[in-house]
Amino acid sequence: MGGLQEAGGADPSLKAEEGKKNKHQRGRTRFLVLCLILILIVSITVSIMIGPISISPITVWKIALSKVPYLDTYIVQDWTKAQEQIIWEIRFPRIILGAIVGAGLAIVGVAIQALVRNSLADPFILGISSGASVGATLVIVLGAFKMFGLYALSIAAFLGALISVFLVFLVAQVSGKISTVRLLLSGIAISMMLSAVTSYIVISAPREEGVRDALFWMMGSLSGAKWEQLAIPFFSLFIGMVLLLFFARPLNLLLMGEQTAATLGLNINIFKKVLMLVTALLTGVLVAVSGAIGFIGLMVPHVVRLFIGSDHRNVLPISAFVGAIFLIWADVCARTFVAPQELPIGIVTALCGGPFFIWLLRRNSYSFGGGGEK
Repeated sequence: MGGLQEAGGADPSLKAEEGKKNKHQRGRTRFLVLCLILILIVSITVSIMIGPISISPITVWKIALSKVPYLDTYIVQDWTKAQEQIIWEIRFPRIILGAIVGAGLAIVGVAIQALVRNSLADPFILGISSGASVGATLVIVLGAFKMFGLYALSIAAFLGALISVFLVFLVAQVSGKISTVRLLLSGIAISMMLSAVTSYIVISAPREEGVRDALFWMMGSLSGAKWEQLAIPFFSLFIGMVLLLFFARPLNLLLMGEQTAATLGLNINIFKKVLMLVTALLTGVLVAVSGAIGFIGLMVPHVVRLFIGSDHRNVLPISAFVGAIFLIWADVCARTFVAPQELPIGIVTALCGGPFFIWLLRRNSYSFGGGGEK
């Protein structure tokens, strides 16, 4: 909360103290980011090793480095064709997609909670998952959008997400302005209507297999990950992260209340529209490639605030790493708990993340937007 008090124009001694505190916090954040990068690399390595066929970490990275131009000539190829196919074509893209989706949902959760000033908000509160589910079930159950071939599911889900956001935006806007309460209620109303449409499509399914596939997709899965699908989510995450970090100070101001933020020079109406557009597009891209994986966007921002406070300059990067690591391990659990079958990843995120989150809440006197005091 240091940046907020600074913006409020405190006296010089308080500003100096606040500056010292901010410097200490920045150093702590850099250290945390370094630790999380190491944990992420270890998580990626171990998660690729785990599976019906176990593969050593050295083989994992030798295969990965053999795909890098100029480095491939220095790598001795002592692995089998089958190992290369399993690691490079199946496990690597799946794990990388998990990291991208986890990071993306976590930072969107941070932004949405600040936008609506509600601790229960998550990336899907604006009806995005419901809209995407309508598009996905149309493809899975009724075979719509066949002209898009292999990309029909992703494109239909993304279009559904965009349409739902457009509807929420249209309903929430009155005289060119969007109030937080109206935005929340519009999101809930549109989400319920689209969920009803999804339910109708599912119960109308001509094949039982279609119902199962649709339900599986709605609870999230990374099983269809391919290298050629990763570019759009990756660049969307990169652009979204840069923009949200650029908005870190306005997000801090929003936590102080709209009136105070407006007094400090923030154009609330324009900022809300831009933030809503950025978060909606990023969420739409992520949902289109992985399904609606719940709980990450709700839980991760709170867990991070419990440890480092509410300053978004710190919360956003740390949340991205924590979200990525959490989803990688959730996917490992989804693949191994009932092997050779696979669980929908949304079930694992809720079952594993929920108890941990409750335990953390009971150990800390945490209050949303209150600086993460203990």
